[in-house]
Amino acid sequence: MIRPDDSEFAFELRTCRWAERAWPPADSPEADRATVVARQLGTKRRRWDTIVLECDRDALERRANFGPERLDSDLLHVVRNAPAEWAYYRDALPHPGYPWRYVREAIHRADDRGILETRKDGNRIEIRRKWTYPDWVDRIVAIENKPDLDASAARTLGAQLEYDVALALADEVWVATRETGERVEPVLFEDLPVEAGVLALDPAALAADVSWYPRSLAVDEPGTRILERPDGGSRDGSAARFEHLDPAEKSEIRLRIAERAYERGWRSFVDTMRPDCRHFALRGTDGVQLLPYCESKERCQTAAECSGSCPAFEPEPPIWRTRGWPIEGGPGKRIAQLLEDRRRRRRPGL
Repeated sequence: MIRPDDSEFAFELRTCRWAERAWPPADSPEADRATVVARQLGTKRRRWDTIVLECDRDALERRANFGPERLDSDLLHVVRNAPAEWAYYRDALPHPGYPWRYVREAIHRADDRGILETRKDGNRIEIRRKWTYPDWVDRIVAIENKPDLDASAARTLGAQLEYDVALALADEVWVATRETGERVEPVLFEDLPVEAGVLALDPAALAADVSWYPRSLAVDEPGTRILERPDGGSRDGSAARFEHLDPAEKSEIRLRIAERAYERGWRSFVDTMRPDCRHFALRGTDGVQLLPYCESKERCQTAAECSGSCPAFEPEPPIWRTRGWPIEGGPGKRIAQLLEDRRRRRRPGL
């Protein structure tokens, strides 16, 4: 039996599973929203541990028309602006701000995926939409997972949360920490932005209490991206460097993050681990979740540890692939397939 709090990685997976089952964390008039949970996603400058997408149920189901794979910025430009009737693509689409040849490549990729109709009129490519791309994401919630938040970790986390609050890409930001059982959770004494909510999570029971409610961030207003902070200590009076992000660009970034979350989910940890190792296994904690387990280390391994460079790595014997497993793969492939099936079920309509 593995302990669900063996590592920060295991705690992160427990947070994701709790969010999948119990979000939002308190009674809310929007409690009937569908949720999509993903992990380790963000932008070039900021990556969040856990992301919760609160979605319109009907629109989320219509999003399935475009398949389980994400739509990148080029594909989004095409499918969101494709006309209802046949039209030359340069007349139908707004100028993308980059060469048209990349738009043509995106059109061919969309056609190959079956999410756009195309035809030739001489040398001209005409397009027509198959479905209207839905406005499926209502809110984006970002959660930082810190099971053991000491003073040093709190200082680093505080700067990260200040960045999130100033930029306001997410509608809410939270910190999830391990429940201590004390009357006042110690995390509340740390110097964290008051706009960030605090969750006290019991990873063994898969239950959480709200220690501090977050403030809703102004996602529809310009955001401030902090580029550089003074680093000369308490007497450093130099100004920080920052830039502004207009609401339209924020909206595009939010949609790209949501698309990546829709594709990956949080069970994608198997994509960067080695389930084909003979020591890799999935073990249940409470009948509701399977966590990765290394039989060599005898614990829940981290994603960084589980790689081909691990000293204990041993490929699963070929004979395993003929002992009741599908001929095309052994236990490792079945593990990956099981997690993919569970990820797929979280996206209605697929």
